Amino acid sequence: MNINFELILTLAVIVTGLIWLIDALFFAKQRQLAGITQLPILVEYSRSFFPVLLLVLLLRTFIAEPFRIPSGSDKPTLLPGDFIVVNKFHYGLRLPVLHTKILQLGEPKIGDIAIFRYPVDPSVDFIKRIIGVPGDRISYINKVLSVNGQLITQTQLGTATDEDESGQNSWPVNIYEEDLMGVQHQIYNRPDANSQDFSLVVPPGEYFAMGDNRDNSNDSRYWGFVPEQNLVGRAMIIWFSWDNDQHKVRWSRIGSSIK
Repeated sequence: MNINFELILTLAVIVTGLIWLIDALFFAKQRQLAGITQLPILVEYSRSFFPVLLLVLLLRTFIAEPFRIPSGSDKPTLLPGDFIVVNKFHYGLRLPVLHTKILQLGEPKIGDIAIFRYPVDPSVDFIKRIIGVPGDRISYINKVLSVNGQLITQTQLGTATDEDESGQNSWPVNIYEEDLMGVQHQIYNRPDANSQDFSLVVPPGEYFAMGDNRDNSNDSRYWGFVPEQNLVGRAMIIWFSWDNDQHKVRWSRIGSSIK
């Protein structure tokens, strides 16, 4: 069950604000004339909580929002248990709940790690790397990307072991450093998995996204493009990281920028 915190917060701001406003317009003066100094408890709570709720809503909607990484689809860049901060204005300002863009400030670039609402179920947030922007020709042959005819170089760094969410099954992976149009980052490839080759052109108003864990990621290869209106923001830094398997804090990851 996905709790729509954004909707709950927005409704809380509206309700507490209306209670405070209605009291100020219609009832406060009557109490003053009657010599009543005690505020009704509902009004008192609304006056106390409204400024705080409004500030949280504004910060969360227009500035930055925390997210938790739930899966390993973006390993080794992001690990399950990483808590990240997302820049909410990087791709433009949007109204809460309605998600209507009110100010254009920027657009995703190839290599960005973006948060977006899952096109299949917009109540779920996804995080993937932007591989193609509108008009780009994308090819993925033998697990190597090409963008607009330019081969994306990969340099093998070593090997590692990956595992499923339960931790019951594991498999070997090769670690590569990929230079995605100037954005250097690491990816996982499974030597025992077949290449899912494709070639396509990204349509207007859409984006193509893939996880860095290339053979273990539910991404645009399976459900299609990311509509522009589904964009939420750009991942910036890791502010906390918890290793659930070892039950300890990953101190070395805290404060790391995401690229």
